[in-house]
Amino acid sequence: MDIFDSILLGIVQGLTEFLPVSSSGHLEIGKAILGDKSIPEESLLFTVVLHFATALSTIVIFRKDILEIIKGFLSFKWNDDTKFVTKIAISMLPAAFVGLFFEEQLEQLFGGNILLVGCMLLVTAVLLFFADKAKNTNKNVSFKDALIIGVSQAIAMLPGISRSGATISTSVLLGNDKTKAARFSFLMVVPLIFGKIAKDILGGDLNFDSQNITALSAGFIAAFVAGLFACTWMISLVKKSKLSYFAIYCAIVGIIAISFAILN
Repeated sequence: MDIFDSILLGIVQGLTEFLPVSSSGHLEIGKAILGDKSIPEESLLFTVVLHFATALSTIVIFRKDILEIIKGFLSFKWNDDTKFVTKIAISMLPAAFVGLFFEEQLEQLFGGNILLVGCMLLVTAVLLFFADKAKNTNKNVSFKDALIIGVSQAIAMLPGISRSGATISTSVLLGNDKTKAARFSFLMVVPLIFGKIAKDILGGDLNFDSQNITALSAGFIAAFVAGLFACTWMISLVKKSKLSYFAIYCAIVGIIAISFAILN
């Protein structure tokens, strides 16, 4: 993969990580269009690097929130910040389980399976459509909600299911405040991504020796910058209940992807 392709895919990742249109699905479609012939393990490495970039952009956007949460947690009192950290930990359990026990099967789905991506984009469209119709409330995410949202995040590991779309939609359909749902959705994935990368590095699963480091770096920077913009934009869109537009978009792209897969 050359530098231009990496930058282009990095921008796609940065925008689609926060917009509810499935970053992994768009990456697989983008790779297919660009003629990327990476084996599944290499393709997944590139995806992990770009997800790491968007995780960093999340930290930058929510840096004040994160610092306040850390301060509250380190007070070692059962306060709102400690409860929030506990909810984040609970939400991570389903995805961590899938990542630990079904990693090899998951890797095989990141090899240009455009038909799967198209079908999952249609599922994302349905979720967004119903979430957009939900009434806004002032309800906070509960411990039970955190687990259910975590299950949605685990399912969203499939390429084509939008992680932000699935988690925000699930949270909103559970009756939670839309802004709080978006904040929880964006923050819950950060420790999961860092944990995944740490596990792969310590386990020797991430092999950079055969990779084009320059291309990976270019994609990383592009994803980080695009992520800063998209994260801020998405928070505003959720407040204004504009998810139906993304439902239509996902449905259109899903149909195109399915047609592309069948014709090729």
